[in-house]
Amino acid sequence: MEDSDLEKAQQFIIVEIIEYVPNSVLIKTIIKKTTGNVTVVSFDSGEALTEKISPFDTFIQVIDGKAEIIIDGKSSFLDTGHSIIIPAHSRNIIKANVRFKMISTIIKSGYD
Repeated sequence: MEDSDLEKAQQFIIVEIIEYVPNSVLIKTIIKKTTGNVTVVSFDSGEALTEKISPFDTFIQVIDGKAEIIIDGKSSFLDTGHSIIIPAHSRNIIKANVRFKMISTIIKSGYD
């Protein structure tokens, strides 16, 4: 399929479409368009994404477990169901002190 291997117009349980893999971070694209994307990510305990700066706001929602999101040096701890917006042009790190799954949504339209 163009966007992902999920069938459109069919329901699914988001937390079940990605597994935990020991010592890994898995990323599965749900929707990918030029105007933005939606991904689901699983982190095993102790894993992290390297520090980055995105030119776009990023909406993060934890769907299983607990995450540590560090934005410009300030840590936020998110439990299942909690969300945060990482502002555009902010340094950020996403860490798994315990394993967790999240949805990441980036909307690229409206930016210069």
